[in-house]
Amino acid sequence: MSINGYKCSMLINKISGIPIIFLHGLSYNIGIWQRLGVTDLLDEKHVPYIALDMPYGEKSRCKPKTRNVEKNVSFVYDAIKDVFGDFVSPVLVGTSMGGSMALHFASRFPVKGLVLVGPVGVFEEQLLQSYAKFKFPSTIIWGSEDSIIASEDMRTLADKLPNSKLIIYQGAKHSAYKNFPERFKRDLLELYIKAET
Repeated sequence: MSINGYKCSMLINKISGIPIIFLHGLSYNIGIWQRLGVTDLLDEKHVPYIALDMPYGEKSRCKPKTRNVEKNVSFVYDAIKDVFGDFVSPVLVGTSMGGSMALHFASRFPVKGLVLVGPVGVFEEQLLQSYAKFKFPSTIIWGSEDSIIASEDMRTLADKLPNSKLIIYQGAKHSAYKNFPERFKRDLLELYIKAET
């Protein structure tokens, strides 16, 4: 799809309800959600979603590329409006750099919930000032073998985000959802049910 000057691949399930928006990590693309069966599960459960190939992604099918936070956040907002015809407050799933983008998005626009897997860049001053206003549920997932993100950082983030829960996947690496896809799907659905109420 072409959105606001970007031509990017997307996976879409355009039905009514609170949409889940998937923001992959730096070295992934939307294919990861298909390979793990996440999109199949949401199709089966009749949950609307958009999995976006993001402009920051090294392997994403998206042109032009940019790591600029403002441009990536605006791209997500415009994609939601373009697909659903208006802005609908979503649940955001962000992994690694996608987690950082999800937090920046939530600091600017209404969201129903967050699932963050090993998010990076979570203590930027602009973000820290916004966390107290996050009233929606958040799930933070961290792999115990993550060599990029420290456990103390994830515990600190969980303390700073109201209504949040930290889940540790024992034995998982930075992309913890890849190591335990079935558990990740259960945790995602649990957060989604909370966000709906």
